[in-house]
Amino acid sequence: MTGFGDAGHPIRIDDPNDPRIEPYRMVRERDLTGRGGLIAEGTVVLDQLLRSRRFRPRSLLVLPARLDGLSERLARLPRDVPVYVAESAVFDRIAGFPVHRGVLAYAERHEEASDPLSGLREAAEGGGTVVVACGLSNHDNMGALFRNASVFGAAAVLLDDRCCDPLYRKAIRVSVGTVLTLPFVRLGSAGEIWRSLEELGFEALALSPAGTSDLRDLRSGPPRALFLGTEGEGLGEAFLRRHRSLRVAMASGLDSLNVATCAAIVLHRLYELRNP
Repeated sequence: MTGFGDAGHPIRIDDPNDPRIEPYRMVRERDLTGRGGLIAEGTVVLDQLLRSRRFRPRSLLVLPARLDGLSERLARLPRDVPVYVAESAVFDRIAGFPVHRGVLAYAERHEEASDPLSGLREAAEGGGTVVVACGLSNHDNMGALFRNASVFGAAAVLLDDRCCDPLYRKAIRVSVGTVLTLPFVRLGSAGEIWRSLEELGFEALALSPAGTSDLRDLRSGPPRALFLGTEGEGLGEAFLRRHRSLRVAMASGLDSLNVATCAAIVLHRLYELRNP
């Protein structure tokens, strides 16, 4: 069977200090200090990793009880990807905390991955949607934004130079692995990103509680770039004055909605307009 290393069998790990499982050691601490690659947790995220063209699994660490249920996925692994197996006590000592899913994968960026911006021209020609995140610093919001963008058919996510890392382990988990399959790239400021998109024919939609247009009035049109700011600072008055701004109808009393939730509402509307 493929995916079990040279011997064709899972590789048993009894020593939590075994150097072969170094990327998995003290997972939470390494989230902050770096490990050179990324950690994918659970079978749902593993499925996305196996589909990814931009990231490649380098090894797996799993509990023995999970092996049978992973057989089809393991058969899809490249032959040079080892599968390490550790009992629960050893597994938890390696990770530094109880890992209830019992499935971890270490992955790195694929050297032959294509340019993440290569699909933007195609998206523009097809009247598609891209998402632009400006200043998002919360990993939960970042992960949820990728999940929403993916499920509603956005072509890519563009990040300004202030956004948090979407490859942070928690962001990957919240995104259910879509960070690994949806193209994204980090560029400069919101204005610099817009200049690149404007050349391709995108219309900017700036999301704000004070937007001048109601989402319900949005109709089919050119390819759209949905700009999202932080929950507080937002996109800034100057940016909102220069571009078409959208608001989502809400009950009185509050004028703020979680950025990922609000993005989902707008992306759903854009999806409906593209798929009548």
